[in-house]
Amino acid sequence: MTTVDVYALYDVCEETWPPAARECTPKGWFIRDGAGGGQRVSAATAVNPGEVPDISEAEGKMETLSQTPLFMIREGEDALDRALDARGYAIKDPVTLWLADIDEIAQEDAPRMSAFTVWPPVGIMEELWLEGGIGPARIDVMRRGCEPKTSIFARTNDRPAGVAYIAIHNDIAMLHALEITPSQRRNGSAGRALRKAATWAKHHGAKYFSVIVTQENQGANALYSSLNMRSVGQYHYRVKSK
Repeated sequence: MTTVDVYALYDVCEETWPPAARECTPKGWFIRDGAGGGQRVSAATAVNPGEVPDISEAEGKMETLSQTPLFMIREGEDALDRALDARGYAIKDPVTLWLADIDEIAQEDAPRMSAFTVWPPVGIMEELWLEGGIGPARIDVMRRGCEPKTSIFARTNDRPAGVAYIAIHNDIAMLHALEITPSQRRNGSAGRALRKAATWAKHHGAKYFSVIVTQENQGANALYSSLNMRSVGQYHYRVKSK
């Protein structure tokens, strides 16, 4: 596999799963307006990795947006991590970034009638996402995402099995919001959804396939490892301890 810099994957995440708005502050922060779309689109990051900008500025900007101050800590940002720890910010949701050459995942398409590409997502797909805690604000994130993009609708035994969203930036496809309905788990539904997503991405010019998953999600991490994907980096959040 050709090495892909972890910061390139952070950029892919930003473009494929974008905030409603983003501001670059005078003191060196990117402040995101997530519009209710979750942590990834609401967290502040340093403009220049490795620097420790004025944390008070970021706190004030996020409070103006009626967002709880939240920071994303990426590779090489140990100094910022320590500074936030000293201000009472606790680690939340460590995440692993997985990557594979597209051919590793797109060796074969999903079996016929087991998974489909659908854009925009239809009602039954939004219902499946909602059952998994992915509501309208996160569907809006998908609608804002860069092109090319699509959603995946998986079926097993003629029943809805799961959904996912995928988009491509700079030849790297990133899968988001994979949700398999509880009754269809551990029967290969997730793997079929992944194969459909990967073959779609390869057809649209992607050279790599990537995904981001919390480290506590043992099932998902085991799946990606079994597909010969490689862990290429991490990030975590910092949020004020209560």
